[in-house]
Amino acid sequence: MAKAAKSIKRTRRIFSAEFKQEAVRRMAERRAQGVSVQQIGRDLDVRPEMLRVWARQLAAQGGAPLADVFPGQGRLPSEQEEVRRLEREVKRLAQENTFLKSAAAYFARESR
Repeated sequence: MAKAAKSIKRTRRIFSAEFKQEAVRRMAERRAQGVSVQQIGRDLDVRPEMLRVWARQLAAQGGAPLADVFPGQGRLPSEQEEVRRLEREVKRLAQENTFLKSAAAYFARESR
C-alpha cells in the first residue's frame, strides 16, 4: 500500500544568539568525538546545514559579541529585514496598480 502524502506546514522557528552559539560549541565537541553533523542536528532538532551556517558565521566574526554575529532575535539583520518588507510592499502596490489600471480601462469602455 502507498502511504498518503502528509502536508505538514512547518512554522519558521526563531533561535536566540545564545542557542546558536551553544549549538556550534556542542557541534565542535561532538565532531571531535566522531559524531556526524546529521546526528548532531537530529539531537538538537536543527537542520545540519543551519549548524554549518552558524559555525561559519561565528568563525568569520572571530571574537565579536553575539549581538553582532547573530543580530536580532535569530532573524535577518534589520537592514535585510527592512529590504524584504519594502520589496513585499512594492510587489503589493504593483498588483494594486495593475488592478486599478484594468478597472479604469473597463469603466472607460462602459462610459462610451
